[in-house]
Amino acid sequence: MKKDTRIAALPIALLSIAVGIAGIASPDGAMALRRLCYATPGLLYPAVAVRSAMGLGLILAASSSRWPRVLRALGAVVCLQGLSFTLLGLDHARAIMEWEGRQGSALLRAGAAVAFICGGFILVAVSRSRPAQRNAVRS
Repeated sequence: MKKDTRIAALPIALLSIAVGIAGIASPDGAMALRRLCYATPGLLYPAVAVRSAMGLGLILAASSSRWPRVLRALGAVVCLQGLSFTLLGLDHARAIMEWEGRQGSALLRAGAAVAFICGGFILVAVSRSRPAQRNAVRS
């Protein structure tokens, strides 16, 4: 079962990498997509559910990953990002997004770079088992 949780984290890593690449290549396009998600509660809440599910997936995959503590912490941050939108409200989420947009493309690209790096980290963390697990298999 643990191997299945690691495999389930791979799409999360690939999605993060894709979002990072898209955000670096076209910060305005990424901002337009975010504005679409924040347009109505009917679009925001499914995005919150997906982000929260991604965080839970990372937390579940952490136990069989190379760096379980770091992956659990990353999963918790992703869950909190999703839940913060529901707790703070749609207007607050829009205000933060618009503030980010006013800061220019450098900040947007930096955020996309963080998504890309996190996706790469997740990919490496779940693509290999912990060294102790590999040694136990060889013995």
